[in-house]
Amino acid sequence: MTATPDAKPRGTRLPRMARRRQLLSAAQEVFVENGYHAAAMDEIAERAGVSKPVLYQHFPGKLELYLALLDLHVDDMVTRCHEALASTSDNKQRVQAAIGAFFDFVSSQGEAFRLVFESDLRNVAPVRQRMERSLRESADAISQVIQEDTGCSSDEAHLLGVGLVGMAEVSARYWLSSHGSIPKEAATQLMARLAWRGISGFPRTG
Repeated sequence: MTATPDAKPRGTRLPRMARRRQLLSAAQEVFVENGYHAAAMDEIAERAGVSKPVLYQHFPGKLELYLALLDLHVDDMVTRCHEALASTSDNKQRVQAAIGAFFDFVSSQGEAFRLVFESDLRNVAPVRQRMERSLRESADAISQVIQEDTGCSSDEAHLLGVGLVGMAEVSARYWLSSHGSIPKEAATQLMARLAWRGISGFPRTG
């Protein structure tokens, strides 16, 4: 196979975890560019600058490689949400920070969000489970804050959390698809104002 312009030179021996990160980085490029079905392990190995046997030493197949990438980026999205909620005790600022976490994620380098939110494998159970985990755990974190600070029941708080996460994800993806015609900070503030006008209507307890 002819080396692609982005192929890394072969021959460098790396520690196992460093090699794994290198392979995941190369795989992300190929999956984002081509989608899962058109991506080839040969191309991923070539992009990483390793032989295919080296790639298979770390990942026994293309699906396992894809799932490892999903786990990495789902964890990143959930962590961003938790950190946003923990960044302040002011709920108005929390709403903006949480929505900002989704805008930051979709605009992060490498378009990793496409693997989490736009996978062409969403009908494959282990992929769907990971995609759902991203939204479920983010919604759980938000609903916990809502329930603690309002008189909402657990079910009501969870529904509100799911609604806020859905709004943040869809609006962030639309913003990116429109090529950032509105600056990211302004777009985040706009959606935060919309969300806050709704969520602030629930009186705080305590």
